[in-house]
Amino acid sequence: MSTGTQSLTPVFVRLKLSLLKNGLKGSSKRKAAYLLTLAFALVVGFFVTLGLAMLHGNARAGTVVVLLAAVLALGWSFMPLFFPSGDETLDPSRLVMLPLRPRPLVRALLASSLVGIGPLFTLCLATGSAIAVARGAAGAVAAVLAVPLLLLGCVALARAVATANVRLLTSRKGRDLALLSGLLIAVGGQLANFATQRLFEDGGLARLEPVEEVVRWLPPATAVGMVDSASEGSYGIAAAQLVLSLAAPALLLWFWERSLTKLMVSPDGSTIAAAEPGKDRAPGTGLWSLLPGGRTGAAMQRTLRYVVRDPKTKSAWVTALAIGLIVPVFNALQGTGSVYLACFGASMLGVQMYNQFGQDTSAFWMVAQTISTPREAYEELRARAYALALVTVPYTLLITLVTARLVGNWVDFPAATGLALALLGSMLCTGALTSARFPYSIPTDGAFKNVAPGQGGLAWGGIVGGMLASAVISAPVIALTVYADVTDKESVAWLLLPLGACWGALAAWSGLRLAAPTVARKLPEILQAVSKG
Repeated sequence: MSTGTQSLTPVFVRLKLSLLKNGLKGSSKRKAAYLLTLAFALVVGFFVTLGLAMLHGNARAGTVVVLLAAVLALGWSFMPLFFPSGDETLDPSRLVMLPLRPRPLVRALLASSLVGIGPLFTLCLATGSAIAVARGAAGAVAAVLAVPLLLLGCVALARAVATANVRLLTSRKGRDLALLSGLLIAVGGQLANFATQRLFEDGGLARLEPVEEVVRWLPPATAVGMVDSASEGSYGIAAAQLVLSLAAPALLLWFWERSLTKLMVSPDGSTIAAAEPGKDRAPGTGLWSLLPGGRTGAAMQRTLRYVVRDPKTKSAWVTALAIGLIVPVFNALQGTGSVYLACFGASMLGVQMYNQFGQDTSAFWMVAQTISTPREAYEELRARAYALALVTVPYTLLITLVTARLVGNWVDFPAATGLALALLGSMLCTGALTSARFPYSIPTDGAFKNVAPGQGGLAWGGIVGGMLASAVISAPVIALTVYADVTDKESVAWLLLPLGACWGALAAWSGLRLAAPTVARKLPEILQAVSKG
């Protein structure tokens, strides 16, 4: 391969096109997903561009497009960190053995970065934004310059951030970050929804004008701000914003080149001894020493270590904890909340009891070696339920307390707490039974693949059926809660707190007892089911 500047760039562009083309071969599902994504991006891009163009002449058009450009740049900066597998060229360390100089390589990678769905969508938004604020001959000339500058700034920003964090993208922490991206998107969506409601309630876009006055001086949003300034006749301000729009990509390319040079000549972390003397601790020291002894403590520690170390288990737990908090709290802040929404958080965590053996994958054979009687199976399930309850019971109490404080409803606090604990215990019951009768495998590869092929119906059937059964098991407590709420009897409401806790504990104990013989009898079948990933 020639390393000349003239030949390297087209080679990398053809390489990017080949990667896109070859990625669609041999998999009709992948091809269909790519074509649907392309069609969706084109349709959305067209209508967004049309909508922005229709803002032409609106007094608030500048505020909208400048902030949109800033959000677009923010997305380009961090999305590669959340979805590193979306572009194979994000990891330039794959080219370390080739005789390539950094500067020609930066040009070639920059050109190849302009190929894809993301740049096409960004081009649509940049065009619509420029049309929205361009007025007169000066605005038209500025718009012609702004569109490529905005696109170049976004792409250069994405590449500079990705190259600086490429070690993170290819490490276990990077995979953890990708798994948590769904949580961050969910949290961001709730925050955006809440902010939008407050925005339109308290004065509309006028409240954003101070923010827009600052953002229009931050590249690459300065490119759109330049068009607005030139259209208004502020040629000096437009010239300053043009200088910033040109200087920012140049600075990013310089930083990218330095990061690329450092990446190419520095050793990989896998070649450096990571372990340091004195870091390892005995498994029974520290906080682990507070756990019970024997099989129960060992199984609880194993389960909790899965939560900390296994990427998919960690993702499921963090997502459940966060969404279980977001739903009741945000509804309370929006004035539509209820203290009983705390039960949603309990149900999100109760689902973690389902498919307990799937998180072990093929390593379940080591657990199976220690189980020979229903009693030992019961102790194993009980320890896993204890580990879950160690987190979920305090969490449920905290969520109920916070929700009651936000909605100002302390009268229903004991009833809501009792109902949440009863529901949690019922889900521990059905979770143990589902784990024994409907185990499935959780693939270790693929960030978003949580069920092995052919087991999707089994997984969803067990979860949905278990949740419905949990509602039936909790029916007496639900009925008493409705009765106390309708009749306004505080004595019954306070009685529901200990009653719900006892009912949940009894339901969980019954489920563990009923599931233990099935586990002891079906160990080979469980091992086979959880080993398919």
